[in-house]
Parts: sequence; C-alpha cells; structure tokens
Amino acid sequence: MSNSIIERIDWKKQSLLPVVVQDSSSKQVLMLAYMNQESLRLSLDTNKAHYFSRSKERIWMKGESSGHTQTIKRFLLDCDSDTLLIEVEQKGVACHTGRESCFFTELKSGDTICDISVDVSKSYDIIDRLYHTIQERKSADKSSSWTATLLKSGDNAILKKVIEESGELCFAIKDSNEQEIIHESADLLYHVLVALASQDISPDRVKQELERRSGTSGIAEKQSRSR
Repeated sequence: MSNSIIERIDWKKQSLLPVVVQDSSSKQVLMLAYMNQESLRLSLDTNKAHYFSRSKERIWMKGESSGHTQTIKRFLLDCDSDTLLIEVEQKGVACHTGRESCFFTELKSGDTICDISVDVSKSYDIIDRLYHTIQERKSADKSSSWTATLLKSGDNAILKKVIEESGELCFAIKDSNEQEIIHESADLLYHVLVALASQDISPDRVKQELERRSGTSGIAEKQSRSR
C-alpha cells in the first residue's frame, strides 16, 4: 500500500510534494507543507506527519519541538498525482505562532482573523523564536519595526551592522567587561540572525553544521574545506 502511493508520484519531475494539511474533524485547513520521498514514507509507516523543511533542509516530524504532533487519519492524492492532502488529528495547534491554523492574515486588509490560542513561547528555543519573528518583520511597516527597516535597507546596511557589532564585542572582550560582553554578544547574534533571514537560511542549518563538525578537530575541518 505505502509503496504503491509513493510509486504513483513522479519524483523525477518534482522532488518535493506539496501537502495540504486539514483537520480531520473540523475540515479546517491548518497548513501547507512539503514532503520528499523519505518523509512521505515515514508518514505512511508511522501515521505521524513528517515533512521536509526547505529552510532547514532536513526532514522533521511535526511537533518534534513543540509537542504539537499530527496523527494522520487519511492520505488523499490529487488527480495529477502531484499534490497530497492529509487529514490529521492535531494535538495542540498547527502554527508556530500559537494559532490553530497557519492561515490567519487577510490578504487585502492585512488583518489578523484569529488570535493566538496557545502560548508556544516555551516550545521553541530563543534562537528559533527570534528567527521566526525576524522573518515575520519582512512584511511589517518600517515605521513600526527596526528589524523591518533593516531588512528593507538591503545587504550593505545589514552587513554593516554585523561588522559594527563584531567590533563592539571585540572591544568589550578586550576590556574584560563582563556585562558588555553579554550585551554585545546578544546584539551580534541578533544581527547575524537578521543576515541569515535576509538569505532565508534557518539557524537550524548552522546547528546542523556544528553537529557535523562535532568530534572533528579544527585543523582537519579547515583542511577539508581547502581541498
């Protein structure tokens, strides 16, 4: 059964399958995600929704950080065999903002049509939460957000701030000023996240790179990059 569904999809034509996620009881559309061949197989085998994150460039199980998992009740493949609809039993909420659905902004007015129903602030670490907030600021009014102003100012302005904050951190360390070291480190991390967001590179990919390097000597790692 699982193999027959997977084999109906032309993976040479598309490496990622768009997946519409619908609540099995209310029929509310919760989110849109993507599956590659492996994440679809995992989803079929476990009945737990696994997706391929384009920003993180890895497979993730829905709820792996938040605990807001999705148990799949039904898989439906469309007539062209290039889009999947899954009906799920949602534990908690679908959206990382704490809303029931990821679709909560009215396009023409920009109004938010549903409120946050679950506090997810403790479900994700501060780096992930801050990165998501920065991404959301891309569409914010410059007059109300410094992050929006910075993002809309372009690469030169963003990179100038990274260089500035790097220098200030170096001076704080040179002066052995503990409180300033902490403050300047936070400033630098924020501006690095802005730079990553401007390129749509999730900090999760940086964490993956650090994991890859774990247990490898710095000398060996540098030599591997110079080849």
